[in-house]
Amino acid sequence: MPSQLPNRAGVSLKPEYFADVLNTDSSKTIGSGLWFEVHPENYMTCGGPRLRGLMDIAEQYAISLHGVSASLGGPDLVPDEYLAQLKSLIARVDPVSISEHAVWSRFEGRYYTELLPLPRTAEALTSLVNGIDHMQNAIGRQILLENPANYLPLISEMDEPDFLVQVAKKTGCGLLIDVSNIFVSANNCGIDASSYIKSVPAELVGEIHIAGFDPDPRLGKRLLIDSHGSAVAEPVWQLLSIALQHYGSKPVLVERDANLPDFKVLLAERDRADAMIEIDESNMRYVHA
Repeated sequence: MPSQLPNRAGVSLKPEYFADVLNTDSSKTIGSGLWFEVHPENYMTCGGPRLRGLMDIAEQYAISLHGVSASLGGPDLVPDEYLAQLKSLIARVDPVSISEHAVWSRFEGRYYTELLPLPRTAEALTSLVNGIDHMQNAIGRQILLENPANYLPLISEMDEPDFLVQVAKKTGCGLLIDVSNIFVSANNCGIDASSYIKSVPAELVGEIHIAGFDPDPRLGKRLLIDSHGSAVAEPVWQLLSIALQHYGSKPVLVERDANLPDFKVLLAERDRADAMIEIDESNMRYVHA
């Protein structure tokens, strides 16, 4: 396995796709740089067919673990039980990359099944730094930190890019730039998506995500929901192009967590992202020639 994700496109891996992946001619898909990302919480078990399937795929493809429940920005540090289970999974799967979200979801022993945004204050920054330091020290690995989707403006002492950059520099973590989250936040809160992207130094970015969103059932397009339940929208593809121009070629993940399409449909989206990365690499070679 490579020591880092290739600068190619990958897709979210669900158990529904295991058979498709394992029955595909791996000589073609591996050669294309395809990689997969999973939520580790779904595989923190001692055994079973789901974990066995992931391990079989991990023998052939690069795997990224993308956590959704560490609550890094909350008042309580990541529980030791969670970290022990995560370390066990890391030992089994040998992932190339590990990432989490700049959010909170746990308070006084109660877990909330939402990625709740943080107020961008000095106090919140300290809590997030402490949470990341604790997690990175426990697992002995650097993590990437993903920007959240925002649904309303919060109290802030700094803008979000500056907040995340400060956290990365204080902890040594990298950043995972979710372009779809930036688009959703821009629509919902009025930020400038292009300026946001350009405010983050390229050297801090280890991965990019794109995904589908849906309008709120009552408010329509005035409030977009980061659902990961539909195809990537054209404005997000356009924003991905801006991100690749600014950051250079990076690993790009096409996320899909609901309303799963046929595997070939998801791969077609992946191939579109991959072609954009290759075009960017070609342009970079021309610039530096």
